[in-house]
Amino acid sequence: MCGRTACSLGADNLRRACAYRDRRGRRRQPEWIDAERYQPSYNKGPQSRGPVLLSRRHLHQDADSSERVLMDMRWGLVPSWFKKDDPSKMQFNTSNCRSDTMLKKSSYKGALLKGKRCVVLADGFYEWQQNSGGKQPYFIYFPQTKDAVAEEKEGDEEWKGWRLLTMAGIFDCWEPPAGGETLYTYTIITVDASKDVSFIHHRQTVLFPRMPAILDGDEAISKWLDFAEVPTQEAVKLIQPTENIVFHPVSTFVNNIRNNTPECLAAIELGAKTEVKATPTSKVMLGWLKNSQEGSPQKKENDLPRWTSQFIHNPSPKKTSAGILQQWLGKEGEPAAKKRKA
Repeated sequence: MCGRTACSLGADNLRRACAYRDRRGRRRQPEWIDAERYQPSYNKGPQSRGPVLLSRRHLHQDADSSERVLMDMRWGLVPSWFKKDDPSKMQFNTSNCRSDTMLKKSSYKGALLKGKRCVVLADGFYEWQQNSGGKQPYFIYFPQTKDAVAEEKEGDEEWKGWRLLTMAGIFDCWEPPAGGETLYTYTIITVDASKDVSFIHHRQTVLFPRMPAILDGDEAISKWLDFAEVPTQEAVKLIQPTENIVFHPVSTFVNNIRNNTPECLAAIELGAKTEVKATPTSKVMLGWLKNSQEGSPQKKENDLPRWTSQFIHNPSPKKTSAGILQQWLGKEGEPAAKKRKA
């Protein structure tokens, strides 16, 4: 499942990171709808608000369905048919939607058949591995390119910063029975976990672990969003597990949803010591985050906490982000980690 994410880019950089080509091949950036509502966060949970992409035609019937807009929606889908006056009175969890039942359950079927498909944006998402000493969190995200840069120059046409994770979602619009502002909400579609995510779940009692349905590449994103040209039965074929992800362990600092600083996603070293400090890689990563994300929650580097380990010694996972992050940042430090083969 997917129960916690991070999306730390400021509104302007988020828009630049979502640049795309429309049906005519023109390079465009999606327009923000009510950008002032968006708040970057390193630790987002259900019921919080987050950025999503959707087709402009959902808002303007005469618009080109290949055009995209950005909206800040609440995580946890409220069906349009929900009759009570308070969405919090829903008796079931709609933060995730299983791909194998989304065309059967009434909470999602109607919205999906009406083409209400969206792309949920994040730096990455968190998963927890159950160990005898507690739960160890991991941060999971797209591999980053070697030429990714920390500081974007004004006027650059192409975004060269962090590559956002793009997850398939369904959204809906709920109107209060007594009248008032329309509430836009979304759910993240989940699929069977890939081998790499299953590694994180392997100690748990979960028989069939899940992961978000990740849309890898602009072609997949275009087909998922363009409901006018791509019918539902074709679009759902895009919903598949992916192996194109990397991950690294992070501090249990992220376990508390109230903690909202870059330390939430900084890489740490797993070991037998009771004290775990930020690694050289994570410090460089923190520096990048603080330099590149305007409007994001900030914290001084000399205020980095000393984290207490809640787990016993385990062999390091075969697949981590250390090497990829070092190559991306162009720094020397820890030995490069190898990407595990599928």
